[in-house]
This record gives sequence, structure tokens and C-alpha cells, in this order.
Amino acid sequence: MSSIPRNSPFNVAVSGIDTLPHLPVIVNLATKYCWWKTPEESLAYPQRVIAAIMDKGTFSDIQLLLSLIGEEGLRDALSQAEPGQFRPRSWAYWQYRLNGLYEHSLPALPSRVIP
Repeated sequence: MSSIPRNSPFNVAVSGIDTLPHLPVIVNLATKYCWWKTPEESLAYPQRVIAAIMDKGTFSDIQLLLSLIGEEGLRDALSQAEPGQFRPRSWAYWQYRLNGLYEHSLPALPSRVIP
């Protein structure tokens, strides 16, 4: 695999993610945190991989991801979060860490609306 698919919705939000010189690192992280999919399937939606790492990642994996895509990339992933991608504790942490929001001012976790 040489790059992330161009039709990925996250490529617009984090420009250059598909040309990272550390693509093998991203593939390894995708394999670790989205183990039920092939790396190609996971990286078709990089936001989901990034959100999984932000929610369940080890400190060292999060630091590695931060060094690759920066805080703005993490902010993009957080702002595009889908229902179920973050648990309440990690949602609160990342809202504080990236946006400076405290518990009383947190946006609601993304949720599904069932008619």
C-alpha cells in the first residue's frame, strides 16, 4: 500500500496525511487499533483510526500519532467524531486537552438519533 485512498473523507480535513513519510507507522497503528479490518480498509477512513487511537491508545502511541499529524489533526478527528468512537472519559480528556473545555462546557458526545 503506497498511500491512503484519495476518496477518503478525512483527507480534506488533514491535508497531507496520505503523503506522510511515516506511512508504515500509520499502517501499524491501523492494524493495532482496527484489528478486525485490513490496513487498506481502515485507512480508507483515517478519522476512524485516529479516533480509535485517541480513545484506546497507549501514551506512546498517542505521542507518536501527535508527532505525525499534530494537534490540528487530532482536533479534526475530534470534531468529526461519529457515535461510539469515544467513551465519555476520553471525550472529556480530548475536549480539555485540545480545546480547553471543562466538564461543564463540554459538547455532548455524538449520538445516533433513532426515529
